[in-house]
Amino acid sequence: MNELYTRIEALCRQRGISVTTMCREAGVNRGNLSDLKTGRQSGLSKKNLEKLAAYFDVTPAYLMGWTSEADAAEGKDPQPSARPEVTEEDIKFALFGGTGALTDEMYNEVKEFVKFVKMKHGGLE
Repeated sequence: MNELYTRIEALCRQRGISVTTMCREAGVNRGNLSDLKTGRQSGLSKKNLEKLAAYFDVTPAYLMGWTSEADAAEGKDPQPSARPEVTEEDIKFALFGGTGALTDEMYNEVKEFVKFVKMKHGGLE
């Protein structure tokens, strides 16, 4: 089971709801979470990641395991030295749930996501 699913499951437990209930309420296909849990899928789409982050009122970075719960609660970003190395493969899995070449379309979606994060956090230095 990966970090993303582990965090989602823990947030569901904290709220006293099932993953199935959370999926229905957040508008995310339950099959995506089942595939994530079993390893058939190693990430979620940008759209689903954003839906879940909004549902739980946490950052996508927290769901991905890039920040701690304390950082997420305080609205802090991890220190640059604490950030894990992120590879092109990580981006493909996290945002597109797949493998293969990072297409121009995928790259443009990543750029839009970065703009979204910067705007949400008042610009990142």
